[in-house]
Amino acid sequence: MVKLTEVEDEHFTTEKPVPSKDSLLVSDNEDDDDYTDTESEISVDSAYDGESETLYQRIVALKDMIPPQSRRRIVGTVSSLTSFTKSTFSFSGKALWVISTSAFLLGVPWALAFAEEEQYVQMEREQGMMRGANEMLTPGADAAAAALGAANPEQKSQAAL
Repeated sequence: MVKLTEVEDEHFTTEKPVPSKDSLLVSDNEDDDDYTDTESEISVDSAYDGESETLYQRIVALKDMIPPQSRRRIVGTVSSLTSFTKSTFSFSGKALWVISTSAFLLGVPWALAFAEEEQYVQMEREQGMMRGANEMLTPGADAAAAALGAANPEQKSQAAL
């Protein structure tokens, strides 16, 4: 078991003189302003190698600076955001799957039927244009045949043979 003992620094244990009311910021010892503790073990014997420490190790070391309540709140927030993000991506993936398969199952047959209908319409246009061209070449032939067919349907069937 480790037993902790608090060791106070000499700088904090010595009593400082209380300034008088007349002096505002006057110090008896001018060296107190630039005081540094040069006898500490850290400054003399340091085995710390900052070059070999990774960023992850530095972040983990900073963990102790944050109070436990704040850490719990941060961890809770991060875990809820992570859960929300995972569920959103999962739902989006499933919705995309449903939409894409529905489009293939319903859209492809519709597109094929639409293309076939367009072909029929195009063929009818071409036939209409051919009739119009024939009408221009022989202007009275169709009208005479139509009049003849209306007058005598038997002659029309014989003329066609």
